Amino acid sequence: MSQEQATTATRPRNRRGEGGLLRDEIVDGAVAVLDETGDEKAVTLRAVARRVGIAAPSIYRHFADQPSIMLAVVQKAFDELDEVLSDARDAAGDDPRARLFAVCSAYLTFARRHPGRYRTMFGGLWMPDLEASSLTEADMHALGEPSLTLLADVLDDCVASGIATTTDPAADGVALWIGLHGLAHQQSVTVAFPWPADIEERLVTALAHLKP
Repeated sequence: MSQEQATTATRPRNRRGEGGLLRDEIVDGAVAVLDETGDEKAVTLRAVARRVGIAAPSIYRHFADQPSIMLAVVQKAFDELDEVLSDARDAAGDDPRARLFAVCSAYLTFARRHPGRYRTMFGGLWMPDLEASSLTEADMHALGEPSLTLLADVLDDCVASGIATTTDPAADGVALWIGLHGLAHQQSVTVAFPWPADIEERLVTALAHLKP
């Protein structure tokens, strides 16, 4: 008996109607492989099948190819980010400035805690070939939309309250995200750098056009 067969044999079959559970297990297995290796290329059908305890061909019932598995992994990561940002916003209370800073801080914290997932989410590791996979441009364009909308919304609240001077919250929300992304990336790849203690506050204040 091969190792794959032995691993598969230890996993009970899902009951009829539980195919969705197996799909979730496949995605969770792919996330675990990514977290352990930090390498999108390690998330192969065979590696995920071993992790879940199934035969590799069983994955094709739920995913057309490896890029489609990675898309599900990235979608799951963005769902987690959306939840983190929403929780941070809600926990900050009603003050628009506090909500903006809470969301930005939560974004940077997520990037630090999940470096492999974060780099995969934003193209640092995962760059799918749309012509050679089952993915579409629409799949890729939809990634991150709720998070970016939330960021623009909390910035818009600052404008409405008179503490920010931007006239285009949507565009400046993109600029703020780019700034946060750049800081998150540099902090993850820089071995030693004397970051100013208030670098996050400086960045958000400048890009959100907050009044002193």
